Amino acid sequence: MDRSLEMRERSIGRLLWSFSLPAIVGMMVNSLYNVIDRIFVGRGIGSLAIAATTVAFPLMVVLMAVSILVGVGATALISIRLGEQKKEEAERIAGNAMTMLILLPAAAAGLFFVFSEPILVACGASPEVLPYAMDFTQIIMLGAVFSSVSMGANNFIRAEGNPKVAMYTQLIGAVFNIILNYVFIFIFGWGMKGSAFATILAQMISALWVIGYFATGRSLVKIRLANLRPQWAVLSGIMGIGFGQFAMQIAASVQQVVLNNTLTAYGGDMALSAIGIVMSIATLLFMPVLGVAQGAQPLIGYNYGARLYKRVVDTWKLAVLAGTGIVLVGYLVLHIWPEQLVGMFSEGDTELIAFTTHAMLIYMALIPLVGFQTVSTTYFQAVGKARQAAVLSLSRQILFFIPLLLILPRYWGAEGVWRAAPIADALAIGLSAVMIYFEIKNLKKEADKPLTDTQRNELIARHKLCGPESE
Repeated sequence: MDRSLEMRERSIGRLLWSFSLPAIVGMMVNSLYNVIDRIFVGRGIGSLAIAATTVAFPLMVVLMAVSILVGVGATALISIRLGEQKKEEAERIAGNAMTMLILLPAAAAGLFFVFSEPILVACGASPEVLPYAMDFTQIIMLGAVFSSVSMGANNFIRAEGNPKVAMYTQLIGAVFNIILNYVFIFIFGWGMKGSAFATILAQMISALWVIGYFATGRSLVKIRLANLRPQWAVLSGIMGIGFGQFAMQIAASVQQVVLNNTLTAYGGDMALSAIGIVMSIATLLFMPVLGVAQGAQPLIGYNYGARLYKRVVDTWKLAVLAGTGIVLVGYLVLHIWPEQLVGMFSEGDTELIAFTTHAMLIYMALIPLVGFQTVSTTYFQAVGKARQAAVLSLSRQILFFIPLLLILPRYWGAEGVWRAAPIADALAIGLSAVMIYFEIKNLKKEADKPLTDTQRNELIARHKLCGPESE
């Protein structure tokens, strides 16, 4: 069946499954970059090395934010343009986005090398942790462009309806990261530098795979030289839609900086190591939800562009149910084997394991409900409503979590940090519920309105383009 016809007529459940499963696998595998780094450095070097990766994490999130700004924004627009049968415009968007995926991370890396030490100190590095953080982060920044291209352009592959290839991109990188981490740390004895080299080499291999996909003519949307020249009208549209997720990632980076400094002040390097472990485990629980959301995004965007509003609402509902169900299973595992999960990151440090287990169970108390907010935020991105997406993206980290981080530890110390997270989750989920309620209500009203002659003619034309002769 033709891809466009499939997006319009195949059952939502099957489409969401076919798009989300590769995205879930890909996101889980992609999350293994940080998790594997922390497991290997924790077992091969020690708790200070875990603290160093925690200090470096806000900077890695900034690089991820750049990829998401371009990748997610372009993906939404590509999906909508393909739904409108405007392939040339979709290709123009992809070409402009590819240029920015190279230029923006290169500029960010250059800025870091000028101010590396003060930046790491601002991110929470103590004098003991700073040398480890410098060794790790300076090498990571050398691979900034590889990371950006592999992650950002991989979204284009998913947008054109080829999620399996997008999954392979992430699988290839993660497998090489695991192998190279082991070799560089335990065989070559390169320590923190070895873990960083493993990461950027794996990202380079992923980037080459993505470039190869577009260069060999397998893609529906082509990356053409003529479209690489930046056009402000295209870039503003990409960044307008991608800003919501970008802001969410930047907020996460700012949140992590505040979190690191608060924990260093109230709990020392052990608390910094503990939050690194907690965030790694939280990532493993959260990534399946993000995978479902990414799988739903092109379906929502395409059907919104095609004015098939009932399919838009059905996709959102099913994605919420699927995401919540998946993370609930992980949440149960978290409560059944908490010490075993934490123990993966540290060998024999019983004090760190006990401290981290206690923190983790409080910090992630409401994580099963976070899926609802994630899918709802993705909905607004997919339909091109950048302002609403930005509000929801920023709500947890900026509006709620950071103020709570600045207030609660004054009364409860490090315990206040752990308690701030579920309170912020509850407030953000409530805000999401209000916004999505009115959005879905308005969308249903639009679906009930009779079509104008112009709209009817457009739909007839699109149906002819995607009709049985395309099969």
